[in-house]
Amino acid sequence: MTPAARYAAAITILDEILGGDAAEPALLRWSRNSRFAGSKDRAAVRDIVFDGLRRKMSAAAVGGSLSGRGIVLGLLRQDGLDPSEVFTGIGHAPVPLAESEQAAGTPEGPDAVDWPAWLWPMLEVDWGEKATEVAGAQRDRAPVFIRTNTDMVTAQALRNILANQGIGAELHSSVSTALEVTDNARKLTNSEAFADGLFEPQDAASQAAVLRLPINEGDTVLDYCAGGGGKSLALAARGAKVTAHDIDERRMKDIPVRAERAGVKIDVAPKLGNQNFDLVFCDAPCSGSGTWRRTPDAKWRLTDERLADLMRIQASVLRNAAPFVKAGGTLAYATCSVLTCENRDVVNAFCEAEVWEVTDEMSLIPSADWDGFYLSVLRKLP
Repeated sequence: MTPAARYAAAITILDEILGGDAAEPALLRWSRNSRFAGSKDRAAVRDIVFDGLRRKMSAAAVGGSLSGRGIVLGLLRQDGLDPSEVFTGIGHAPVPLAESEQAAGTPEGPDAVDWPAWLWPMLEVDWGEKATEVAGAQRDRAPVFIRTNTDMVTAQALRNILANQGIGAELHSSVSTALEVTDNARKLTNSEAFADGLFEPQDAASQAAVLRLPINEGDTVLDYCAGGGGKSLALAARGAKVTAHDIDERRMKDIPVRAERAGVKIDVAPKLGNQNFDLVFCDAPCSGSGTWRRTPDAKWRLTDERLADLMRIQASVLRNAAPFVKAGGTLAYATCSVLTCENRDVVNAFCEAEVWEVTDEMSLIPSADWDGFYLSVLRKLP
């Protein structure tokens, strides 16, 4: 595919998403119907679509319309590229620009930082002058981080091994286990280093949260909302005896394979009995507002009704997980949200009702160093 044809494909997919389709199914459908597109074409089209979703409102303003065509036109202008070289009408390129499309618009208010307008007042209350920084960080592609399996290799040694396999990476400035992948990130999961269990993909914020938890060698830990098991693996790497649980058993199907590759043991427990743990870790379902640069479609699909549902789920997760904590043990609550209503507000309500107290707290905003993330560490009052 020519570069112009890739943009044309992205326009079609963006129109489908704007019409109500979710991003991943729309991309998959295009891929299946476009057998002529090679792997590089598919990756390039995906990047354009995701860039368009990250900057949907600002690009639409600059491009003159909230449409696939307007968003792509706006992206080109924002990136300093000449739209006339893409909108040629030649072959599979988008048709040339009309006279009405020649002038660029200017985004204002929340649109300027591509944040949902209905959610902007909440972000301003939560973060004040930092609100623009929080929203603006979600407009660009996220850095790629991996977690070093320190039972097998040091971070510096892993960096050298990856370099020999054609993958560039740099040590993180403050998270000892993290490497930022700077070159050939798409090679990661096909690399020998990955097959040998030397690393796992994981954002630096999640790694920082696990490293901050009060865990001693041999402690029993319940990963209460384990999902695919990324944090279960990180907890096991700290020497904990980890049990992974999730309300949806299917989400945990890859944990045994991942654990074997990493050389750790994780007990997968679809149902829990009467056992108690030194630490219960709740990475609760949330809006994902701290990671919207990775899943930009979610930013625009969130509604106030769904946010209220998530807050109820988060409260129930804490209530249901707390009985599994041993006397004198620790309960930890985490989200990848930057919204106080999903973070400290949920924790405060729980502590007031259940007589717990916060002993440690971490709140990160998305940046070049990590995604947005929240962690609260709790202990039960006597």
